[in-house]
Amino acid sequence: YLVCGAGASLASLWLLPKHVVSMGASGAVFGLFAVAMLTKLTLFNFKKLVEAAIIANFVWKQISQEVAMQMAGGSGATNHVAHLVGALCGVLLIALLSRLPAGGD
Repeated sequence: YLVCGAGASLASLWLLPKHVVSMGASGAVFGLFAVAMLTKLTLFNFKKLVEAAIIANFVWKQISQEVAMQMAGGSGATNHVAHLVGALCGVLLIALLSRLPAGGD
């Protein structure tokens, strides 16, 4: 949550005009959506695979809407950059954590 939120906030500071004020936790929440989807991906567990498909469908719809809105110039008070970068941070976090050696006894 913190990694995704920090990444989203830093991207907002860097990419958005200086006069834009951004606040909230939506970037971190989008990161958690991505993490939830990726952690459910298991080929050998049908229940988790179905859960991943449901979450992935939701995440895909949300990310697609965010990309479309950002490409159209944004909308009002929604920080689409934070949403997109928060989700990207979630994906990167899972990619990095999956490379760590498994702890064992």
